[in-house]
Amino acid sequence: MLFGIDPLYWMMMAPVLLISLWASFRVKSAFNKYSQIPSRSGYTGADVARIILQRNGLTHIPVEETTGFLSDHYDPIKKVVRLSPEVYNSNSLAAIGVAAHETGHAIQHAKLYKPLVLRNAIAPTASIGSNLSWIIIFAGFIIGSLGLVKLGILLFSLVVIFQLITLPVEFNASSRAKEILQGYGIVSSGELAGVSKVLSAAAMTYVAAAVSAIMTLLYFLIRAGLLGGRDE
Repeated sequence: MLFGIDPLYWMMMAPVLLISLWASFRVKSAFNKYSQIPSRSGYTGADVARIILQRNGLTHIPVEETTGFLSDHYDPIKKVVRLSPEVYNSNSLAAIGVAAHETGHAIQHAKLYKPLVLRNAIAPTASIGSNLSWIIIFAGFIIGSLGLVKLGILLFSLVVIFQLITLPVEFNASSRAKEILQGYGIVSSGELAGVSKVLSAAAMTYVAAAVSAIMTLLYFLIRAGLLGGRDE
């Protein structure tokens, strides 16, 4: 049995699913709470991103508004910080925290932060692995080809590596954001606590994604007989 009809799969993945749901609920709850609290500085997310970029000599990087709830990100290829409407236009603690975090990625990129460089390097291959590994593994099990299964597992291993490398990248961006916001006088020490809760909640979504990838890989290894004995 495999994937959705395999009891082992659900036994391994059910706790991960609960963790993922909890992480998603936590980040939405924290963002919603602190999006109602305006910062004393009055800066919007877009203002904060531009201030940070300017002070770090990165004025060539534009800050753009994008669509989608919490779709904020830094694009390392086009070198642009994109902020969702609720972050770009808001002066809330949640908005400036998210904006500072994404701008932290731009600083990482400019300073050649090694985990980010490595993540960007393997991202294309990891994307291929994410899209094709399941198909290859499933096909391997269907036709009884262990070699094909191993190939799929190898491709999925790149996804796991990508998720693990993402953790220090995201944690470092959050640390930079909090240090910069307080160091630049954009938030007070009291306000920083709210920003920290939003960023900490967001970080848990990346932890949940990494745990999910690891557990999925373990499942593949077990079913392929490469871990814990061959399943018949």
